[in-house]
Amino acid sequence: MMWGGMYEGGWGMGYGIMGMAHGLLWLVLIGLGIAVLARSLRNDGRSTPPQEESALDVLKKRYARGEIDKDEFEQKKRDLLS
Repeated sequence: MMWGGMYEGGWGMGYGIMGMAHGLLWLVLIGLGIAVLARSLRNDGRSTPPQEESALDVLKKRYARGEIDKDEFEQKKRDLLS
């Protein structure tokens, strides 16, 4: 008589490939969770540093505020893009 059936905790194959795939899936999910946690702790709640404004962005803001007129804006834009 056999000590246990294939799925009853005996020395058989158990769940085979599907059981191994299930175990690997859990390992991957746990690893991803640890990576996300480590990344969030590394940031310490800080947001990303503000990016530097390009010269064209500054020019557009000055034009929007009315500091320069359209002709001056177009001339400076041409100078920046050339």
